[in-house]
Amino acid sequence: MADPKTRAQLAGGMTATDSWIRKHRLIYTDATRHPFVLSIRDGTVDLSAFRTWVEQQCEFLRSFTAFVASVLVKAWKESDDRADEEVILGSLATLNDEFAWFKKEALKRDIDLTKIVPQNATAGYSRFLESLMRPEMEYTVAITALWAIEAVYHESFAYCMEDGSNTPLELREACERWGNEGFGNYCNTLKKIVDRRLEMTTGEISKKTEVVLLRVLECEVEFWNMSRDGPQQTI
Repeated sequence: MADPKTRAQLAGGMTATDSWIRKHRLIYTDATRHPFVLSIRDGTVDLSAFRTWVEQQCEFLRSFTAFVASVLVKAWKESDDRADEEVILGSLATLNDEFAWFKKEALKRDIDLTKIVPQNATAGYSRFLESLMRPEMEYTVAITALWAIEAVYHESFAYCMEDGSNTPLELREACERWGNEGFGNYCNTLKKIVDRRLEMTTGEISKKTEVVLLRVLECEVEFWNMSRDGPQQTI
């Protein structure tokens, strides 16, 4: 059962995820309206910074794919609704196309995929995802992390596609991949799964889930920072 605070939020018509976004609005905005994102939207982005983002995404995608696969296993074992598995399986299916897209972008930008060195932000984010893959990590926690990751990408790149944006033509394809309405609908579906699971969970798991949400947002900000500021010393 949900903890008293979560029940009060639901009684007031506010979902747990909406409440968290409002509570942590500052870092949520940092993640979805980061200066790197704003530079894409206003057309001032340094293309070398975007190249860094593509390069490190090629590396991060490997960890992300393994993470999504682990969420699918957790859904199979723990979910109260088998439709969750279909949603997550659909996410996995699209990742093959995503790999192909990043390979194409890497070729276009003269990135040797065999020589990519993960930067601090990439390595740290991957380690965090790996910690969420542990068998003892609850499905509710893991699906929340998946929703948060995807939601940040959607909100960031959808913003770059809104009326009044000056997103460079050569970057519009990237923005459309994650900023389109279909991807937004997928993010909303994940959000509903998270809220449904939080209605059923205990206060301890709810607190743990909120901490993980904050860590995802921190990792996203660090990844944007790395892309904007260029290569850093690896560890």
